[in-house]
Amino acid sequence: MKTDSEYFAPINTVSRELGIPAHTLRYWEKQFPTVVRPTTGAGGRRYYRAETVERLKTIQDLLYNRGMTIAGVKKMIRGGEFTAQPPVQTVAEPEPRSASVAALDTTKIDLAIGLLNQARELLK
Repeated sequence: MKTDSEYFAPINTVSRELGIPAHTLRYWEKQFPTVVRPTTGAGGRRYYRAETVERLKTIQDLLYNRGMTIAGVKKMIRGGEFTAQPPVQTVAEPEPRSASVAALDTTKIDLAIGLLNQARELLK
């Protein structure tokens, strides 16, 4: 059985696991060379260690979920603030809706119901 330090995943496996195209992973290698360094095998194929995959998950979370820019992530890395931790799964509370938005939603629902009733009458 392989330990985490012996785990190597090819780029296509990591790409599928993260739901990110392989070209994006190669781009991140260029942008974040100090934290994303895959091992290369025969023919220049990229293989990622488990800790590198965790760093990629952190970068993905920072860029896609937390709205950071590449420059912001680079600044975190330079400042020593970057730690590869799995993204925190939080449940966002719904934002309070104003009365005008609620009324607009109700109007759209009423309109849709009216259209459905008209279609039902036409099909009879």
